Amino acid sequence: MDLGLKGKKVILTGGSRGIGRATVEILAAEGADIAFCSRNAEQVAETAASLEKHGGKVFGSAFDMDSGPDAYRAWLTQAAESLGGCDIFIPMISTSGSGQTGDWQKGLDHDIMGSVIGVEVLEPYLEKSDDGSIVILSSTAGLETFIVPQGYNALKGALIVYAGQLSQALGPKGIRVNAVSPGPIKFPGGNWDVIEGAAPDLYKSVEAGFALGRFGGPDDVAKAVVFLASPASSYTTGTNLVIDGGFTKRVQF
Repeated sequence: MDLGLKGKKVILTGGSRGIGRATVEILAAEGADIAFCSRNAEQVAETAASLEKHGGKVFGSAFDMDSGPDAYRAWLTQAAESLGGCDIFIPMISTSGSGQTGDWQKGLDHDIMGSVIGVEVLEPYLEKSDDGSIVILSSTAGLETFIVPQGYNALKGALIVYAGQLSQALGPKGIRVNAVSPGPIKFPGGNWDVIEGAAPDLYKSVEAGFALGRFGGPDDVAKAVVFLASPASSYTTGTNLVIDGGFTKRVQF
């Protein structure tokens, strides 16, 4: 299937590892131009070099959300101007990536405001696109009780509400908005890779909860994110797509 992504301009935050890295790799292979950031300058450089092999335009730079909202706005504007616009916005910076899921303030600054400020800055660019699309990353931790009450879980739930209501507000402007809620995802150096060694009982109890019998990998989520973001999913907006291998036990209607 042709996803219609060739030449599309994508801005994704947090793209040098895990789901973000898998997503930008697929987007680049589909012919999209990509702007992304990450805290780790070495990882940014390595990722950018990998993406450039596909021939599209790549703008990658080291950026830390702790630099503050004004610096974030400046980075987003620089990214959009570097690409010559923005067709797709995918905010993926999260306290999960930095192991700070219990920090409510960082969760607000990174997970919530990373999406909110991004939409505010990029809306004028997205409105000019023929295929404006936003995909916001939530989590199954925001859908049902998971491990302990913490900022990450509550704020990811809030992002689902935000995405759903944003889809109604931006629909008349031709901008689609969807959310994706991954279940526990494992990759080298990620949280569940660390937990497997540090807390094996917790790891095994979570692993036993997947209907499909295994942890998901970054590609399992990235493929769905790319499809939802793409013109191939042009009539989908306001949805929350759960990708969890049957980890959550809700009956969804």
